[in-house]
Parts: sequence; structure tokens; C-alpha cells
Amino acid sequence: MTRPLLIGSEIYRGSTYGPKHPLAIPRVSTTLDLVRAMGWVAPRQYIDSPRATPEALTRFHDRDYIAALMQAEATQQVDPAHRERFRIGADGNPVYREVFSRPATGAGGVTLAARLTQHGGVVHVPGGGTHHGRPDRASGFCYLNDAVLGLLEWLDLGLDRILYLDIDAHHGDGVEDAFADDPRVFTVSVHEAGRWPHTGRVEDQAGGHARNLPVPPGFNDSEMDFLKRHAILPLIRHWQPQAIMLQCGADAIEEDPLSKLSLSNNAHRAMVSALRGLAPRLIVLGGGGYNPWSVARCWAGIWATLNDLPIPPRIPPAAEAVLRGLTFSRAAGRNPPEHWFTTIADPPRPGPVREAVRALAPATLRHLPEPSGAREAAAMLRS
Repeated sequence: MTRPLLIGSEIYRGSTYGPKHPLAIPRVSTTLDLVRAMGWVAPRQYIDSPRATPEALTRFHDRDYIAALMQAEATQQVDPAHRERFRIGADGNPVYREVFSRPATGAGGVTLAARLTQHGGVVHVPGGGTHHGRPDRASGFCYLNDAVLGLLEWLDLGLDRILYLDIDAHHGDGVEDAFADDPRVFTVSVHEAGRWPHTGRVEDQAGGHARNLPVPPGFNDSEMDFLKRHAILPLIRHWQPQAIMLQCGADAIEEDPLSKLSLSNNAHRAMVSALRGLAPRLIVLGGGGYNPWSVARCWAGIWATLNDLPIPPRIPPAAEAVLRGLTFSRAAGRNPPEHWFTTIADPPRPGPVREAVRALAPATLRHLPEPSGAREAAAMLRS
């Protein structure tokens, strides 16, 4: 591939977890509409996401759990035993119209992205990023773990040195745990300290192939830039990954109602820009994000960055119409600022780099394992 690819689906249009749920908002469909209104995607760059088959999903997920999800979609209800065992219809994971087919579409898109990048390339899958999903239960609004399935696809294709980076406001617990015993996948998560799921401490390193960077409330652009330059990029250069998967949740942006972090979307684009060229394969996923304007503007801007497209200071009328067509029932939606309608890039949000953030850099780089290629070379020399 010579140009980045964008994988999406119409299944997200009008799909909602319910009127009072944080995922009542349109996200992927708005992102795709905004990208198209900006004239940023050529026809050959867009691919409609396939839906993963039940058999493909059992590469990671329990067969009985998949069957229960499919039954919940078909009947629009959940058996009490299934609710208790699989947490479908519990813990913020409602039964809704596409409760199986929507996450299966996300999983199909991410596994397709892995196959498309077998020999190199860049793919953006804004419908992916459901990083809390567990093999046998729903968790954190995530019914399936598309990131895990995509990483497994890369492993099946023969890659053995992969980096997964998660900058969602919530710890990427499902992905970290899935590969805790697999040294081929190095997981890194930057997330708000003390926030649900209340995991991802600095000292949690999953056999040495995981790093957690829990950051304090108010985490700003300057602090993300510090961690990028002094922790994340040095780690990546040491690990020398064959492929990078970035979960780019937009809930770390200041306007998001489910975190207390204070990034602008410039931080997300800067991370994407820094990762390009560090590995021959790059997949960028969506993830969290519960303000429709901040999510769509962030993910559309990421697509522009992947294509080296300039973001104008004011967007054209067609793109503005997409953003003006959104509604949001939370307080921020009753009086949205004008720049949510007319721009894609946020004003930067710099600030002091606090000691709690500075301390994460040496902790991240301490006792890094050698890349697999280096271990193999050393073994050959010893023999």
C-alpha cells in the first residue's frame, strides 16, 4: 500500500446504546461524514468493514459467550443466567439493536487492517478500539476486543515484535491481560490514574512486556509531549517493533465528560505523527470518547495527519454542516462554543510538566527487555 486506508461502516449510523448511555452519541458515522465533507478521502482509500464471523471471534472469545451475544441481538433481551455470567445487560453494557453485529463489525475491520498491512502500510479504523473486552464477558461498554483480535492476526501472519500503545483515558486492561504471557506483544497504556477500571499501576508490568503510565487529572499537552519524547519514543526505538497499533481514544480530551484529563486533539495528532515511520505497519484505532464534537474532530484530524493533509483554520461549509447537525444531551451540548462547529484543530493546551508526570519516564524505561531479534542473535553467538 502507498496511501493510508480508512475502514468504516454504515452500521454505526443511528446505532445507540440507549438514550441515557454515554454511547448514545454518533461517533464513527460523524467522523466519516466529516472526512468526506473535507474532501480528504479518495474512493480507493475507503473500505467497508466486514463483519467478523463467530468462528473468527473464537480466536480470542469464548464460544458460549459469542452465542449469548448473538442470542441477545436476536431476541433483544438477555437470559438472567447469561447476564450474570457474561455481564450482557449489566454494568453499563446494555442489550441494544446491534449488540453483536456492531462489535463484530469493529472486530472484522481491525482484523482486516492487520491482513492488509501484512507487507506494510497504514490503516485507520475509527470503529475499533474496544480495549476492555474480555474473552468471556462484556466490560466497560466493550463486548468484543477488536484490538486483541487484530494483534492476534498479526501474530498469525508471522510477526513476533509488536507494540500496542493506548492513549485512551481508561487503562487498556483487556489488551494488556490478553498478552501478559506473550513476549511478542509489548503493551503501553497512558491513562488517568485512579479512574475505572482502577488497574494499570506503574508497577504492573506483565512479565516485563507491559508499561503503564497513570497520569494525574489535568494532564495537558505539554505533559503528553514530555512522555512522548522521554518515555514512549525511546521505548519504541529500543523495542524496534515490526508493527504498531495505536488505540487513540478521544476521552482524554478536556471536553470529554468521562475523564478529568485536559488534552487538546493536537496531542493525539502529534502522537500519530511521531509514530509514523517507526515501524513498517501502523494501525490507528478509535476507542473512548463521549462528546460527539470532540470525538469526530479528533479522529478526522488523525486521518488528515496520516495523509499529510493540512487542517485549515476554518473548515468549509459542508464540513461545518456536519458538526452543526450534532446534538448532545449533556450540559456541554446545550451551549457548545462556536469553534466546535467551525474548526477541527483545538487550541493547544500547554501547561507545566508536573513531577508526577516526570517520574513516569524513568519508570517506563527501567529494565526494558531486549527485542526478540537481539535475543535470537545473542543465542546464535552463544551457540
